[in-house]
Amino acid sequence: MSLEDDALEYHRTDPPGKIEIATTKPTNTQRDLSLAYSPGVARPCEVIAERPEEVYSYTAKGNLVCVVSNGTAVLGLGDIGAAASKPVMEGKGVLFKRFADIDVFDIELDTTDTEEFVRAVELMEPTFGGVNLEDIKAPECFEIEETLRERMSIPVFHDDQHGTAIISGAALLNAAELAGKELSELEVVFSGAGASALASARFYVSLGVQRENITMCDSSGIITESRAEEVNEYKREFASDRDEGGLADAVEGADVLVGLSIAGIVSQEMVRSMAENPIIFAMANPDPEITYEDAKAARDDTVIMATGRSDYPNQVNNVIGFPFIFRGALDVRATEINEAMKIACAEAIADLAKQDVPDAVVKAYGGSEPLQFGPEYIIPKPVDPRVLFELSPAVAQAAMDSGAARKEIEIDEYREELEARLGKSREMMRVVLNKAKSEPKRLALAEGEDEKMIRAAYQIEEEGIAEPVLIGERAEIDRTIARLGLEYEPEVVDLSEGKLDGYADALYEKRKRKGITRSEAADLVETDSNYLGSVLVDAGEADAMLTGLTHHYPTALRPPLQVIGTAEDVNYAAGVYMLAFQNQVVFLADATVNQDPDEEVLAEVTKQTAKLARRFNVEPRAAMLSYSNFGSVDNEGTRKPRDAAKLLREDPEVDFPVDGEMQADTAVVEEILTGTYEFSELEEPANVLVFPNLEAGNIAYKLLQRLGGAEATGPMLVGMDKPVHVLQRGDEVKDIVNLAAVAVVDAQEE
Repeated sequence: MSLEDDALEYHRTDPPGKIEIATTKPTNTQRDLSLAYSPGVARPCEVIAERPEEVYSYTAKGNLVCVVSNGTAVLGLGDIGAAASKPVMEGKGVLFKRFADIDVFDIELDTTDTEEFVRAVELMEPTFGGVNLEDIKAPECFEIEETLRERMSIPVFHDDQHGTAIISGAALLNAAELAGKELSELEVVFSGAGASALASARFYVSLGVQRENITMCDSSGIITESRAEEVNEYKREFASDRDEGGLADAVEGADVLVGLSIAGIVSQEMVRSMAENPIIFAMANPDPEITYEDAKAARDDTVIMATGRSDYPNQVNNVIGFPFIFRGALDVRATEINEAMKIACAEAIADLAKQDVPDAVVKAYGGSEPLQFGPEYIIPKPVDPRVLFELSPAVAQAAMDSGAARKEIEIDEYREELEARLGKSREMMRVVLNKAKSEPKRLALAEGEDEKMIRAAYQIEEEGIAEPVLIGERAEIDRTIARLGLEYEPEVVDLSEGKLDGYADALYEKRKRKGITRSEAADLVETDSNYLGSVLVDAGEADAMLTGLTHHYPTALRPPLQVIGTAEDVNYAAGVYMLAFQNQVVFLADATVNQDPDEEVLAEVTKQTAKLARRFNVEPRAAMLSYSNFGSVDNEGTRKPRDAAKLLREDPEVDFPVDGEMQADTAVVEEILTGTYEFSELEEPANVLVFPNLEAGNIAYKLLQRLGGAEATGPMLVGMDKPVHVLQRGDEVKDIVNLAAVAVVDAQEE
C-alpha cells in the first residue's frame, strides 16, 4: 500500500478525521448533568456577565485556539479551497494538543474577501483565547493579520509567516556563532519573497541583522529599487540599491542563503561562490532548493545547512515553535504575540540546542550516537520534550516584561506545571528533585567511565541535585568529556592511581571472615567500581551511590549488599517501581530482589515501600495481592499475604492502612473494594501494591508499562543501611538523574 493510500485509510477510519470533543468534568449522574447544563450553568453565566474576565475561570476559553484558514495557500497544494483545507487544519489541531496540551477548533471560511474573513474571525473573539491563521495566500495574509491584531485583544499569529521566521532565526543565531560571524555583519540573501520569506527577513532584523545587508530575490530576480514599482508594498520593504540580476548574482560573496522558494533552484556553483563557512537554509518542501549532499560536497570548508526535512540534520519545523508560543501566551492571558515574545522564543530554542540531548530523542530518530551542538545540530528536534518547559516560560516572561500579559505568574512554578503536563511521573519526580536540591549530598557514581554516567553527572551538578563523584580512570573520563564537548571538571576517584590501600583495608575488614583475603580486597577496589563505590559510601566519604548501568542487576547488587548491607532494623532489601498513569500513581514491590518471600519479608517490604511513597509526598495505602479475596481460597500461597497483612496491622509502628489478601482489581477499583468488601481496612484504592513473589511483581510492572501505558521510575532499592540504587542496563540519562534525586532524598532522611 502506498503512502497516499495509507493516508486516506488513516483519515477515513471510523470515526473520520483526527479530532473529537471530550468532556473534562463528570457527566455520569443526573446531578452532574444539572451542573453541566440546566439549571446549574446559569450561575457561571451570571458571573461572567457581571465580570467578563471571569470567562477564563469558568470556561475553556483560556486553553482554546482557533485554527482558521480559507484554503488559498495550503501546504504545497496551493489554492484548494476551504473544505479541502480541513484535513490540514485538523492536523494543526493535533499538533497543538500533542505538543502543548492546547485544545483547538478548526474553522474553514469559504471566502477570499479579506474584509469578510477579518470580520468573521473578529466576531469569534469571545470563544477563543488565541487565533492561529493558517494557509492564507500573500499578500492578503499580511493585511488579515495586521487588521485582526489591531481589532482583537487576544493573540493573533500567522504561523506560515512567523513560525518559520522564529525557528530559522534560532538556527541563524547558532549557525552564526559556529561560523564565527556577527549577525550585524552577515550578508543575507533570500530565495523567495512570499509570506514566510518576508516575515523571516523582518525577524532577522529584530535579531540584529542589518536591513541593508539583506537581498531578496523573487521569481524575476533581485528585488531592486528600480523594480520597486512593479512589486507589492510588502516586497518593496526589502528593495535593494544593488544592480539588477538573478539569484546567482545575489549569492556571490553572501554569508547566508535562505531558501523559501522552489526545489533545485540553487546550484553547487552558487554555493562555491559564497563567503567562507557559508550558512544555507534550504527550506522548500518537500524538496529543498539544493540537496544536503550537494551543498556539503560543493565546498571543503564548513557548510552549515538546514532544511525542512526530517531525514537531514537541522530540520526547520514550525512545530518547535507555535504550540509553545501559544502555550506561554495563553497562560498569561496575553493580548498579543509581540516581537519581544518571538525573540524570547528564538533565543530559548537556540539555547536548548546547546544543552545535552535526552537519549529518547536520539532513539526517536534512529540514532545511537548522542546529538551535540555543532554544524549538524543547531536547532532541537521537534520531539524533544524539554521544548515545552523551556520555550513557553520564556514566551510568558517576555509577555509580562513587555506589558502584553494580563496575568502575572511565577516562572519557576509555571515551569513545574508545564512539566506535569508531560505526565504524572514528571510531576512526582519534581517533588523529589526539589527536595534533593534543597540539600545536595555527595553521590558516588560507579561505572564512572560510561558516557551516560558522565552526561548524568554533568546534569546532576548543573541542576544542583547532588555533588557527583565519578569512579573510574580519570584519563578515560577526560577523553569522553572532551568528545562530548562538555565544559566540566568532575570530581573523580581514579581506579588507576594506585592510592586505594585504605579502601582495600576497609573492604578486607568487612569481608575477611566471609571469604575475601587482603590481596583479593585490593584487587576488587582497584578493578571493580561497584566495590569501591560501596566502600566510599560505607566509610562516609559519599552519602549515596548509583550503579548497575553496565551490569546485570544481581551482579550490581551484590557488592553494596556485601559491603553496606541492609538497615539495622531491616533484614531484606527490595526493588520498587513507581508507575504513573494519567491521574494516579502506584508503587509496586518487590519486582527485582526477593524471589519467594515469606510473610515477614512481605511485611518488611511493605513498610519500606510505604516510606518510599512518602518521599514522593504520597500517603501510602497498601494492598497485599493474591489471586483470592479475603479467604475465598485458603492454601499456603494465599495465607502468606493474609498473614503479612495481619502482622502489619498489629505492628504499632505502622501508621497507614493495609489489608489483604486481595485480587489486583479489588485493590485498585473503588466500586469493588468498597461496594463488595465494605469491611476492608482500605477506604480508598491502594497505591502500594505488594506482590506475593518476584515473578508476579516483575511480570506485572512490565505489562503495566508496555500495555497499560504506565511511565515507570525505578527500580528504587529500599531497605539498605545507606542509600544505594541499582540502575537497569540500558537506562537513559534521565533515569540516572531521577534515581540520583531519590538517592539524595534518602541520604537527607538518613
